[in-house]
Amino acid sequence: MTPDRPFTLVLSGGGLKGLAHVGVLRALEERGLVPSLVVGSSIGSLIGAAWAAGASVRQMQDRALAVRRRDVFQMAHTDMALRRLLAPALYRREPLEALVRSLVGSITFRDLPRRLLVSTTDLQSGTQVLWGLPGLLDTRVADAVVASCALPGIFPPRVINGRAYVDGAVVENLPVRLAATLGEGPILAVNVGSTGVVRSATETEGFAATYIRGLEIAMQTQIEGQLRAWTGPPLVLVQPRVEHISMFAFDKTEELLEAGYRSTVQTLDQLGGRLGAIAGGMHPTRRLRVLVDEERCVGCGTCVVQAPKVFRLDPRGKAEVHTPIQTWSPIDGAYLLSCPTYAISVRPEDSAA
Repeated sequence: MTPDRPFTLVLSGGGLKGLAHVGVLRALEERGLVPSLVVGSSIGSLIGAAWAAGASVRQMQDRALAVRRRDVFQMAHTDMALRRLLAPALYRREPLEALVRSLVGSITFRDLPRRLLVSTTDLQSGTQVLWGLPGLLDTRVADAVVASCALPGIFPPRVINGRAYVDGAVVENLPVRLAATLGEGPILAVNVGSTGVVRSATETEGFAATYIRGLEIAMQTQIEGQLRAWTGPPLVLVQPRVEHISMFAFDKTEELLEAGYRSTVQTLDQLGGRLGAIAGGMHPTRRLRVLVDEERCVGCGTCVVQAPKVFRLDPRGKAEVHTPIQTWSPIDGAYLLSCPTYAISVRPEDSAA
């Protein structure tokens, strides 16, 4: 792909896991790939806004490594004590607002040297609002980003022009649908919200942890649903291996930065470095052989319900694969994680059974 060939970069939400987006930008920069449009939701909007405002990848890396929990999360003790269930959120908005302003200042979308769209949700109407569209260029970038990061119940809604807005992830955590309409060329979408790792009991204790885990599952299910029948322009899905990291882990920044960089490099290598030459559909794809371990299988039938074109139950009530060779896109294979006994596995097509 030539550096001047247009493409759209979409950055998902995912809490602190979104720091992997900085590594993605580093990989693109090394290859001379500059997106013509960045569309971000939640922390994806924060990273996208910093880049669109002119911050270098090095500056973003240094700032990410310096962020501490107190820079984002400060309990709203007064609100919770006085207003109780009427308190707008668990945490105060001021630390988040200060962090965002320190990255993008007070500029409006019209002032940005690079094109940016920030996805938010109108709390009253439930509709998606993309700041940076032609009629919304005079809004301050910082206001839109704070709104996009305002996870309901965690941070208070952000009021802009008299209306309350919350996290764009409520409607579309990976905003590829509108990116397909508003951008040019292929889409490079980065999803850091994957939920493919079982959480321990201690990781789901308390209101905040339970609530966040529920949102993780809902957002990933939403993404898989909208991508499964993708009919838009060519879409390259990058999924950094960060599913084992908590959304609010402040001690994994170096790992997150590296994961974003490594996954982007690997994906581009799989495509031969020619992002602009790919055909329609979702990329990259792999041809795999699906296997079932009979000793582990208990015959629950979950795999048959989820993938009847791949599995069936044999006369003994055990799962068997009737279409072993499958071509997987990056979102295929959910039945692997759904098997309660981990009896299903995959191998590259040419590997020995």
